[in-house]
Amino acid sequence: MQVYLDNAATTKMSRAAIDAMIPYLDSVYANPSALHSMGQRAKEALEEARASVAACLGARSDEIYFTSGGSEADNQAILSAAMIGARKGKKHIVTTAFEHHAVLHTLAKLEKQGFTVTYLDVGRKGNITAQQVADAITEETCLVTTMFANNEIGSVLPIAEIGAVCRERKVLFHTDAVQAVGHIPVNVGQMNIDMLSLSGHKFHGPKGVGVLYARKGVALSSLIEGGAQERSRRAGTENVAGIAALAAALREATDHLEENADKVKALRDKLICGLSHIPHSVLNGDRQYRLPGNVHFCFEGIEGESLLLLLDEYGIEASSGSACTSGSLDPSHVLLAIGHPHEIAHGSLRLTLSEYTTEEEIDYALDVIPQVVARLRAMSPIWRDKTEGKKAFLL
Repeated sequence: MQVYLDNAATTKMSRAAIDAMIPYLDSVYANPSALHSMGQRAKEALEEARASVAACLGARSDEIYFTSGGSEADNQAILSAAMIGARKGKKHIVTTAFEHHAVLHTLAKLEKQGFTVTYLDVGRKGNITAQQVADAITEETCLVTTMFANNEIGSVLPIAEIGAVCRERKVLFHTDAVQAVGHIPVNVGQMNIDMLSLSGHKFHGPKGVGVLYARKGVALSSLIEGGAQERSRRAGTENVAGIAALAAALREATDHLEENADKVKALRDKLICGLSHIPHSVLNGDRQYRLPGNVHFCFEGIEGESLLLLLDEYGIEASSGSACTSGSLDPSHVLLAIGHPHEIAHGSLRLTLSEYTTEEEIDYALDVIPQVVARLRAMSPIWRDKTEGKKAFLL
């Protein structure tokens, strides 16, 4: 059996997204900046997609900017806020210790330019409070940037409460909502969000296309120069086919949000319950405030890479954490941030579900994963030392 449980890394494109994409690859392939009739038809499709995305987010059409994905949107949002702050003499930013590297690396770049950054402690559950944000904001703060939901352990942050604090303190608030949009309710107006990033391939749209929402009045700085596209904020010919597909996928996900979440949560909880019976294991992330499709465990005495390779032999496709750091031998910064020692952080497994996941696939995973964990532990000298009492168990 082939079981795909890596939906946080990328999702299968939906039929609706594919159908929306094809006309702009085949018959209406003109540049949307062209003045001729086909170009204007492409332009109409672009603006229809912009309006649809805006409606799904509770935004205005002129607050939606299309990008190449979530990482670009994160970069543009943060660097824009930093430039706005610098012009006012404010060079302090508040974030969390377990952000995506698109955020962390951008902030590290700004620190080299004289900005200071407060990294909020996310605790054992992998979450923060609005009070932590309020306590961290100073007169010098120009931006608060926190992810909506963590890409590895699935914790959902109190975004509406954080947004309210930022609005009251007159500080720009950006959220990396790449893992959240299309899976849980997101409304930029109700949640007092000033800027938001998303990526199409996380909710059954195509790769290589994303969105930056920027509230009217937020002065975006361009990352890419060379043209007047996206209201002169993002140069380059728009990917009309990808944008149309993103909009269709987001509309479908938004229309079926509750029913999809209910189905996926039931499968998620069954998987969590079953894996919790494996001795010396721990579920990572906030149990209550959690993405519908995220299951993340650490298993003591094994290496995550070996676990993934063996699971792949059984047809189970999973990950140990963010796909953006899959080439790194270092333990996950997210797991270190929630207090796991290196030894435990190395033995992680992320299983992420979608509405296409079946109960039969979950049953198969629950049959295979305990066997594979046991097999790896049987080969581990560290595990033998622990079972013989020569080393202490940590979980």
